[in-house]
Amino acid sequence: MTVHFIGAGPGAADLLTLRGRDLIASCPVCLYAGSLVPEGVLAHCPPEARIINTAPLDLDAIVAECKAATAAGQDVARLHSGDLSVWSAMGEQLRRLRAAGIAVTVTPGVPSFAAAAAALETELTLPGLAQSVVLTRTPGRASAMPEGETLANFAATGATLAIHLSIHTLNKVTEDLIPHYGADCPVAIVYRATWPDQIVLRGTLTTIAAQMTPEIERTALILVGPALAAEGFDNSRLYSTDYDRRFRPQRADG
Repeated sequence: MTVHFIGAGPGAADLLTLRGRDLIASCPVCLYAGSLVPEGVLAHCPPEARIINTAPLDLDAIVAECKAATAAGQDVARLHSGDLSVWSAMGEQLRRLRAAGIAVTVTPGVPSFAAAAAALETELTLPGLAQSVVLTRTPGRASAMPEGETLANFAATGATLAIHLSIHTLNKVTEDLIPHYGADCPVAIVYRATWPDQIVLRGTLTTIAAQMTPEIERTALILVGPALAAEGFDNSRLYSTDYDRRFRPQRADG
């Protein structure tokens, strides 16, 4: 029997991979991450599935549910929001399940930073402005930041920053970034990207805090960088007429 870790996407129930949908439909047990996974995703579970909200459970209890299911000959769909590769707490679960000899698979999902960029209708890597995106966060109760992984260090690169789990420290974030990006650097905040109650705020490092409203809380993402303005960037060489590509060879003159 197998525990299938599945990225359930950022919020909209239809932003789920076909593989993820089919795995959910095939598993008689589903563990999902409480308020972060939309009910529309759970609708793919079999009619008689055992569906367990893991929000009130600790690691031991979650692993125990997986062990009980596999002992009973049942596959498990383990749903996490967004994509599993960042801040999902999947790693500690994988470690325990592998130690118990339980098979696992991992199916990716649409990450929140991609959903936020889509909501902004923008590209985060524009030629001449930014060619890197840094996914980071600020220190919190759940996890400290390793030495060297500071906003100042990342900002020194000039990359587009996607700052997760940090909306409660917005004033400190802007204070740390102004010396590197400048006071007029574009900022966007996307709250609950792709959910029906999505909120998008745009401003600069000096104006964004004043736009905050009480309902914007932990599920908001902060994006910072010149690319957000979508101005003053170069065309890429990819579609240039004089760029020789494998599928579009450069034409000889005459």
